[in-house]
Amino acid sequence: MHSRRENRHMKIAIIGSGGVGGYFGARLAASGQDVTFVARGAHLEALQKTGLKVLSALGDVHLPRVKATSDTKTIGPVDVVVIAVKLWATEEAAAAAKPLIGPNTVAVSFQNGVVAVDTLLPLLGKEHVMGGVSNIAALIEEPGVIRHNGNMANLFFGELDGKPSARSQAFYDACRKANISTHLVADIHGAIWEKFVRLVTLSAMTSLTRMPVGPIRSDPDTRALMQQVMEEVVAVGRAKGAKLDASIVADQMAKVDTYPATMVASMCGDLRRGNRLELPWLSGMVAKFGKELGIPTPANQFVYAALKLYANGRPAEAQI
Repeated sequence: MHSRRENRHMKIAIIGSGGVGGYFGARLAASGQDVTFVARGAHLEALQKTGLKVLSALGDVHLPRVKATSDTKTIGPVDVVVIAVKLWATEEAAAAAKPLIGPNTVAVSFQNGVVAVDTLLPLLGKEHVMGGVSNIAALIEEPGVIRHNGNMANLFFGELDGKPSARSQAFYDACRKANISTHLVADIHGAIWEKFVRLVTLSAMTSLTRMPVGPIRSDPDTRALMQQVMEEVVAVGRAKGAKLDASIVADQMAKVDTYPATMVASMCGDLRRGNRLELPWLSGMVAKFGKELGIPTPANQFVYAALKLYANGRPAEAQI
């Protein structure tokens, strides 16, 4: 016989209802969890009028009616706040999350980079923050519609102290019920840095070359540069205390060789569309950390400098 706790739906708020938040939020809502999407503009209007669609090789989802708002004060305290905004909006997301925080609420960041958790801690309180990693290629194809590219869609999360908890287990169970590939990890800091190694490398190389991963990994010169970018991230990560396997570069390069040849990082897509880039928090952050720690990061410094003029969107002077 199931306990009342086990039967209770989790109350979940998604702050950042784009590719990541929209996809995983839709899966959770479709499985019966009480999900509210926090959004704005045309996307919010579509969510409120026609619901949310997810187009995915793992199975489409159509939710004709979803809870969606731009005002978190109307939601009340929740069990879990999923933070899935771009890195420059972390402080704004934390402010939006504050009305959602009750005594037992946990906010989980599924953002890119390695500084989101550190940003959230003083704003929400360490007892209300859990680390997370998402691996998915997804975007808003049109308002109210999320397009999932490829078939990778998984979540890793865990308490910052590495200890098991009832709340992390409850969220894990909810994700599994939604058929989301989910992993509870003891060393979430290591998992965040492991993704960062891969993310910085793919973002740098696909954006710099304006090419998908296939030609980059096949050409000896671009492959060598890709490996150098990765080696620098690993060196900085270890200096920052991340426990990264001795074979991580070889393992991640081998993983890159398994990706679809047409794959590009989301930052390359943002560059192509003239959007703001997460560059300062990716190669820019590696270069910044390297300078602070006395670790040479010439490849990441070059990537940052080469793309910096596009960091706030395509400049008027751009020739392409």
